[in-house]
Amino acid sequence: MSVSNTSNENKKAKSKEEFVHGVFESIAPKYDLMNNIISFNRHKAWRKFAMKKMNVQPGATAIDLCCGTCDWTISLAQASRTGKMVGLDFSQNMLDIGAEKIKQQHLDQQVELIQGNAMSLPFDDNTFDFATIGFALRNVPDLEQVIREMQRVVKPGGLVVSLELSKPTWQPFKSIYYVYFRHIMPFLGKLIVKKYEQYKWLPESLISFPDHKQLAAIFSKNGLDHVQAHPLFGGVAALHVGTKGNKKSGV
Repeated sequence: MSVSNTSNENKKAKSKEEFVHGVFESIAPKYDLMNNIISFNRHKAWRKFAMKKMNVQPGATAIDLCCGTCDWTISLAQASRTGKMVGLDFSQNMLDIGAEKIKQQHLDQQVELIQGNAMSLPFDDNTFDFATIGFALRNVPDLEQVIREMQRVVKPGGLVVSLELSKPTWQPFKSIYYVYFRHIMPFLGKLIVKKYEQYKWLPESLISFPDHKQLAAIFSKNGLDHVQAHPLFGGVAALHVGTKGNKKSGV
């Protein structure tokens, strides 16, 4: 790749990062409400399914990337009971809401919140038992770099876990899904929280995002073993779980 092409790619990544940051800073106050509405409250069941597959044991440690308002961070802390939890997000507005939830659950001594970049985690190799990312992998500038960072900071035998929107495979349902996502969901955003462009952008972020089989292959490519892909609700969402082995990322 030429220097000019590399420069253009870096500019595109930076532009996406800045745009996404602005989106989430602006929708933070109504983020939980809209998640409940646009997913028909299914996101809670999907996260519960993810926790069952992860089988978090008492004392386990985890980092929750792009943690938003910290629902998954809290679930991890409650399952671990005593293990150190880190929630990382680049939106301070989201973290502020999450901090209030954590305080209400009396988990503020167990959970540390950090404003940071999922592309470059401020932790040593082999630090955590789990690294998770929920409904955010499609929003990062370079999803492979984020997966490599997650793989880097978990211990050998630890799990890298992504819960994300995906692409339905059954054609009749797929057509209905895209009508809902492209037209109805932005309208709901405008009606309920007065944010049309932000919720118009969210479905657009799925267009170039890999489907559940392609994402599983990317997990394997970036050094994760025993990769599992679980389509959920007809493929509307998907859970991916990979185990860190002893081989290096990208091998």
